[in-house]
Amino acid sequence: MNTQTQAAARFDAVVIGAGAGGLSAAARLAAAGKKVLVAERLGRLGGRASSEQIDGHIVNIGAIAIERGGIFEETFDLLGVPLDLREPNPATVFYIDGKVINVAKGGWGMLLGTFTKQAAKIGAKFADARAGDLPEAKLTTKQWLEQYTKNETVHAIFRNLCAAIFAVNSDELPARAFLVYFAQKGAFKRFGFCPRGTVGLWNDLGDGIRRAGGEIWLNAPVTALHTENGRVTALDIQYEGVAKRVEAGTVISNIGPTATAALPGAESFGTDYIEQAYAKPQPAANIVINFTTRERLLDVPGLVTFGKTRRLCNMGELTATCPELAPPGWYQYVAYAVPQPAIGSFDEAVEIEESLADLRDLFPGFKEAKMLSVRVMRGDWPAQRSCAGYDMPQDTPLANLWHVGDAVKDYGDGGTQACAYTGREAAQKALALLAA
Repeated sequence: MNTQTQAAARFDAVVIGAGAGGLSAAARLAAAGKKVLVAERLGRLGGRASSEQIDGHIVNIGAIAIERGGIFEETFDLLGVPLDLREPNPATVFYIDGKVINVAKGGWGMLLGTFTKQAAKIGAKFADARAGDLPEAKLTTKQWLEQYTKNETVHAIFRNLCAAIFAVNSDELPARAFLVYFAQKGAFKRFGFCPRGTVGLWNDLGDGIRRAGGEIWLNAPVTALHTENGRVTALDIQYEGVAKRVEAGTVISNIGPTATAALPGAESFGTDYIEQAYAKPQPAANIVINFTTRERLLDVPGLVTFGKTRRLCNMGELTATCPELAPPGWYQYVAYAVPQPAIGSFDEAVEIEESLADLRDLFPGFKEAKMLSVRVMRGDWPAQRSCAGYDMPQDTPLANLWHVGDAVKDYGDGGTQACAYTGREAAQKALALLAA
């Protein structure tokens, strides 16, 4: 390998990492006519929301459900890129005590009213949250709910909602964050699956960025930052066997504050910021189980959230909406489980077995399933770089470097929509600085 550093072109913006936040920021900058480079260490786009091929199946690595409307879809529209999604109908249901419950027909009141007489009180608290009356920040979702009901099924529903959206248990998520998401942000109402796997969306957006004049380098890790007078001036990027020095007007990092602070040259952030970048984010873990069957386990096209389980929180049969993801004759599923604890250390083998036991108990046909993959997302490659409520700010002590992604999301936000939001905010700040 040639380790000699070679000069490369100057870019208005360099984006480190091609996840949802990074690509959203790059798309907006490219649409504004700026010269953009995306440097991605992997050989594919999408980061922790991508796809891989296994035995003829297109298997998603992380996120599968991509929200329609709002900032995410707006990002695609800016570059004239169609959003290739198919929406399931119904989008979400609950599967409790062997019964499918479609909340679209009766809402939260109907669902909770089935299990507790306190449903009206809980509903009133959601109304209070919509009006801005939120619990104090240290109260967990479980503690908040215990004020109104001890019903185990209701607690299981809330736990699995926390797990499905935030990849944590209800005793780990601040109640304030839960209520902001479900009562103020409109939650997760419209979404779809890509028939080419989630990576298909990123490939489309990447093509749009290139058509607008942007560049995307794959297998291109950023190895160092160079700074002067409180700004990043250049980055070292290993690309095509050569260490290239790339000058940058602005920098947007999609690898998280912790990984960014670990780069050589990041000492320019200052000791206090670096300590915060290592200490404040609370990475959240989950277990992603991909499997396929010859017989359909449950005739539901969207996502299924469960009631009382050990670890399993939700599941989707992707081939009900996108049969192209699997060879003919197979029904392909992805199931999500959240370990206990989701923040901190746990025994992977034990937590995987508890998750599989849930699937065996819920679906007798699961014993005939063909396993495609079991992925534990944790540590440096977590389900969420930080649990909601423990996010870092997007701004950094370096005047022209901002973070995007799920460690700097807006309070109580979640999903790819949250990452797209951070991409918009960072792009706006970069454009303002470039125009100054």
